[in-house]
Amino acid sequence: MPSKWPWFKRGEPEAAALTAIYISAAAGEPMLSVDSVQALHDAGLQGDRYAKQVGFWQATDACQVTLIGEHDLAQAKKGQPAHLQHQLDHGGHRRNLVIGGVKTKALEGRTFRIGAAVFAYHKPRPPCGYLDKIEGKGFCQALGRTSGVCLRVVRSGTLAVGDAVELLTPDHNETCA
Repeated sequence: MPSKWPWFKRGEPEAAALTAIYISAAAGEPMLSVDSVQALHDAGLQGDRYAKQVGFWQATDACQVTLIGEHDLAQAKKGQPAHLQHQLDHGGHRRNLVIGGVKTKALEGRTFRIGAAVFAYHKPRPPCGYLDKIEGKGFCQALGRTSGVCLRVVRSGTLAVGDAVELLTPDHNETCA
């Protein structure tokens, strides 16, 4: 059974939701914004470099899916030039999923559903120099420690922009498929 999020804002809580989806065909290729995508169990997002196993970090430190929060992006954009802010708003962070309404720290050690897919928090995804190489100087420093997290796909399913992000309770059994 889904549980309520630990809210971080004062006043009325904002619903946690998926606000953007990005995939890239291969390492260094442009990020493509899509409205929906199929998450593939133990693989990643259909059509994305991680699921195809052709990501830059595939051999050493690959993630199935990467995620960043709108809060993290807002922090990264502070004090940055307009062109960098624009690129961050349009996939320059090179993360697959963007969520709003909850800080990514709340996902640590948790399992959650977006659309029909179920994900598990895997580890932080720190930025690296490769980001500056393909997106331009300044991205790595801008993201700093607010660069998102890696996820594992626990259950396949379709997710779409606007889907709720539902935290699952520890006793909630999800079958892998």
